[in-house]
Amino acid sequence: MIRVLLIRAVNVGGATMPMGELRAVLSELGAAEPRTYLASGNAVADVPGDPAAFDRALADAIEGRFGFRRDVVSRTPHEVADALVAHPFEVLDPKYSYVSFLVGAPSPDGIAAAGDVPTGEDRWQVAGRELHLRFAVGMGHATLDTDRLHRRLGVAGTARNLRTVRALVDLAGHA
Repeated sequence: MIRVLLIRAVNVGGATMPMGELRAVLSELGAAEPRTYLASGNAVADVPGDPAAFDRALADAIEGRFGFRRDVVSRTPHEVADALVAHPFEVLDPKYSYVSFLVGAPSPDGIAAAGDVPTGEDRWQVAGRELHLRFAVGMGHATLDTDRLHRRLGVAGTARNLRTVRALVDLAGHA
């Protein structure tokens, strides 16, 4: 089954993972035709068996090989394409609009608790297992603290801008 694999916090803060080595780890775990995009923990591969079990095995393998633990979130190409289409905000610039792929759907209480996180001109909205974000002047200058937002939601995730999401859909061969 083809999966888009998103690894949280790669090649930031000293957590270095060359993409060639990520492809090797994916192959060692039995994934076929692993492909990566950029140097930020994005991959597409045909993974064997249960996707959730594969995600856990990949997180374990990353920890064993690179010495740090990272969340792995995966989706089908169709789910990633749907998230792209479902983006609820006007896209002023694709590099300012993001989808954070969550490890699970936040509870209604978590969504309510996140409502007090200051946003300024930035915006967020949860749709199932995705958190849609739009930053007025870019993530690097955001009022919205996405780490705090994720903590309030009670669900970890990993964000990709819409340009990267589109590229991953294309890499997976899903139009």
